[in-house]
Amino acid sequence: MNALIEKFKQYGPLSNEIEKELLKKIKMQTRPKGDFFLKQGQVITCLFMLETGLVRSYYTVEDREVNSWFGFENIILGSITPLFLQRPSSENIQFLEHSTIHYIESSDLEALYRKHTEMNTIGRLIAEECCKFLEERVNSLQTQSAEKRYQSLLSFQPDALQRISLGHIASYLGIKQETLSRIRKK
Repeated sequence: MNALIEKFKQYGPLSNEIEKELLKKIKMQTRPKGDFFLKQGQVITCLFMLETGLVRSYYTVEDREVNSWFGFENIILGSITPLFLQRPSSENIQFLEHSTIHYIESSDLEALYRKHTEMNTIGRLIAEECCKFLEERVNSLQTQSAEKRYQSLLSFQPDALQRISLGHIASYLGIKQETLSRIRKK
């Protein structure tokens, strides 16, 4: 079965008709470590999910990479600005591991939303989940210590330390790598 369709089903039931339409629209790719799903300035209007692998989103600020999020298996991902506004992205999405992805164009999703109420509901629930994640991320950056953000990352993804470089984790936490080393020693 298609992993993205199975993920959609976690948000609500899908009729056989919708599943057949999705199967025609969803594509699968394997991408090597270091490759990019999206680079700053591009307009990639796809929603995707990792079946296997890992990605990071980052911005470049004064020749420095600032990690904003990590995407793990079985989470629906995408860059909001190109996906919903069809404008160039300000972020980069890079594969940190050899990855298999399933993706669908936003235009195909929009057509399914208009045609099927169930898909429209699923799309709204996915958008709500994305908003919740973004609000929690902003809140954590504004109100939590780096140590608390580190513990939250590990509770969400216990194997993050084995899969993500310490430099990327430190950037995500908004601290220097030396500070991360001190936190890890505690």
